[in-house]
Amino acid sequence: MPSFIPRPVVMARLTSELQAVREHGRGRMVAIRGRRQMGKSTVVERFVENCETPYVFATGLYRQPAQEQLIVASEAFGTSANPLPGVDEPTFPAQNWREWFGRVAVAASDGPVVVVLDEFPWMAADGDTASLEATVQSVWDRTLEKLPVFLVLIGSDIAMMERLAQHDRPLYGRFSEIVVPPLNPAETAFALPAASAFDVFDTHLVTGGYPRLLTDFVISGGSVDEWVTRSLQEATSPLVVTARLNLDAQIADSTAAYRVLSTVGSAERGQLNLGAVAAGISATGTATKSEETAAIRAVTQLTAKRLIEIDEPAWASSSRLRRYRVADTYLRFWFRYVERNLGAIGRGRGDIATAAFERDWRSWRGTLIEPTVRHALSLLARDDARFASVEDVRPWWTRNGKVEVDAVGMSRDRSVFLATVKWRERGGVTADELRALLAAAVPRSEGAELVAVCPSGAAPETAISYSARDLLSAWAADGR
Repeated sequence: MPSFIPRPVVMARLTSELQAVREHGRGRMVAIRGRRQMGKSTVVERFVENCETPYVFATGLYRQPAQEQLIVASEAFGTSANPLPGVDEPTFPAQNWREWFGRVAVAASDGPVVVVLDEFPWMAADGDTASLEATVQSVWDRTLEKLPVFLVLIGSDIAMMERLAQHDRPLYGRFSEIVVPPLNPAETAFALPAASAFDVFDTHLVTGGYPRLLTDFVISGGSVDEWVTRSLQEATSPLVVTARLNLDAQIADSTAAYRVLSTVGSAERGQLNLGAVAAGISATGTATKSEETAAIRAVTQLTAKRLIEIDEPAWASSSRLRRYRVADTYLRFWFRYVERNLGAIGRGRGDIATAAFERDWRSWRGTLIEPTVRHALSLLARDDARFASVEDVRPWWTRNGKVEVDAVGMSRDRSVFLATVKWRERGGVTADELRALLAAAVPRSEGAELVAVCPSGAAPETAISYSARDLLSAWAADGR
């Protein structure tokens, strides 16, 4: 496996920003956000190591006082492979952030420098990010913006990093934003050069685009089934612990949010309406008013943190038809097979979790992959003249949920295509399954194309078919 999975879009943005600093001699600031363990720090580290510019890379400490944060940030001046001029030797800690940035300003008087503040929200004393933002805003406006300084702020709390850009925050209008998403299927394929497209998607579903999990899988040298089976025997394996580490950092203070996430993540289809979510966190199975209120607040929090996504059926006229699902496939996998079996895994009975995985993984992954397929179809539609008018791709279901269609390509006024997804290792989509698409009676679907999606791409000639390889090409063409 390559030692580093390229993030060309992110690297290009960083390179462009630094080039602007060099050309104009004035400061530029970017804020990078993305879920924990998505490789944000890694890609920035690779950038600063290769940009041939003096840099300092300081990392915030979780729930540590300001004095400790400043000690570590001051030590960072002496650990850079290309240190800032004049402050390359370890020295006494800065007494405050204004003094710390003053040292940066002195170094920048000799030429361009890169300053990275990783886990920026953690650097704030007692979680008071507004105070730290105000300090950065002050030194930026008075000094650093007038010097060749490239300031990079990194954070894993997506909601908090997004708030930096709000008009009532000190840094509003002073930085551009970069989002580091999970590895997409094409990036997963880069790490698996000998794998089939079907195996790439299998790997992507289980690892969720987390670089740490993908690395552990590749090192194992086996199949997805073998890696999962082995990982479920070890209470400290990355597959078992990564989700908990991620969630502890994002929602550790909210029991209700965790219970809602667990309820949504472990649901049979991973999709529930709000009433079912509230009932799921109730001890009696019937939610009280206070439990409904707690569920609404938790869903709002989890949605803001991009841990839960909301699906609405195509052409829905009522928000009552909304469904909630855990956003990334690894967390959905974890809640289904790992979380409910953590006790058994901890006492050496990983075989219980393995039995659950072996029982229904091959059928359930067909549900798990549906959002990924819809995303692929939306990307492919951009370069397909038949689907040039498609603006969105959504699922569709009836009010009682008894009839569902996996994907509907929507233009402004009609259903351009109806798609069925049959994620089978062998075989293709049948004529009966295509007839079921027509019988579903999706709104505005007169004259809609029929689309069949399956790993092999085998389907009747009446349908436009896509194979696993076709879907994978959607991300390769997207340039990531």
